[in-house]
Amino acid sequence: MPTLDILLLRSFVAVARAGSIRAAAERVGRTQSAVSLQMKRLELLTGEQLFHRTGSGVTLTVSGERLMVGAERILSAHDETLAAIRAKGLQGALSFGCPEDYLTAFLPDLLAHYGRENPEVEIEIICAPTVELRPLLQQKRIDLALVSLPNSAAPEESFRQEPLVWMSNHPDPELLRQPFVPLALSAPETLDHRLARSVMAAAGRPYRITHASNGLAGLLAIARAGLAISVATRAAVPPDLFILEDGLPALPTIGISLAYASARPAPVVTSFGEFLAARLRLPLGG
Repeated sequence: MPTLDILLLRSFVAVARAGSIRAAAERVGRTQSAVSLQMKRLELLTGEQLFHRTGSGVTLTVSGERLMVGAERILSAHDETLAAIRAKGLQGALSFGCPEDYLTAFLPDLLAHYGRENPEVEIEIICAPTVELRPLLQQKRIDLALVSLPNSAAPEESFRQEPLVWMSNHPDPELLRQPFVPLALSAPETLDHRLARSVMAAAGRPYRITHASNGLAGLLAIARAGLAISVATRAAVPPDLFILEDGLPALPTIGISLAYASARPAPVVTSFGEFLAARLRLPLGG
C-alpha cells in the first residue's frame, strides 16, 4: 500500500485551488518544475491521472476530485494535531475571498488584529465581487469568503446588515438635474448593479450607465471626478465623498455572511471565520 506524503498533498491542494502549477509553486514556495515533479510522483503513487492538463492550466479529474476530499481532511487533521502537540497556537495558511467594499471598510484593522493574535497563520486575500467568489468556493480555490446577500434573504442567513447608498463629489450635484441621471456601476451581474437599476426603474427615474468599473477604486475615482453618481455600501464611502440622501430613490440594505468551501473547514479556517463573524457583528468602532 503506497504512503501519501504530507508535502505532496499540500502541493496537490495548492495546484487544485490555483488551477495552475506555476501559481501553486509561488504559493508553496517551490519551483514550477519541482511542483510538476511532485504531481507526477503523486499520480504514480495513486496509479491515477489526477489532472486534465490544458494550455491555460489544470483541472481535476474525477480521481483528482476524490483525492482532494481526502487530502483536505488529512491536512486538516495533521495541522490540528501538530498545533495541539506544540501548544503554540494556530499554524497554517488559508485563502480568503472578499468584495472590495468590505475589504476597504472592515478588513485593515481586523487583519492586523488577527495577525497579532495568530502570527503563524498566513492569509491570502482574493478580492472579487460575490458573484465571482461563489465559483471559487465551489472549486475550492479559496477556503472561505465574505459574501453579499440580497435584502430578500432570511435575516438569520447574515450576521450584519449594510445599507447601499448613492455617492457623489457634491451634496447637491448638478448631475441630478440632467434629463438622464448618469450612473457609474459595477459589473451587470453584481448585486449593487442590479439593485441600483431596480430602484431607479421602480421610481420611474430616467438614468444612463455612463461609466463602469469592476472595482471600488474605479467607482470612487469616477465619483470624485464628478462624472457620475455611484453606489457603495455606506461603510465604504470615504470622507471626501458625499452620501446623497435626497433626489434619488432609496437603495436597500444588503446582508453580509460567510461562505465556506468545505463542510469541515480546517481549524485555521474556522478560527478566522469565527473571528470575522464575531467582529463584524459589532458596530464599526465597537
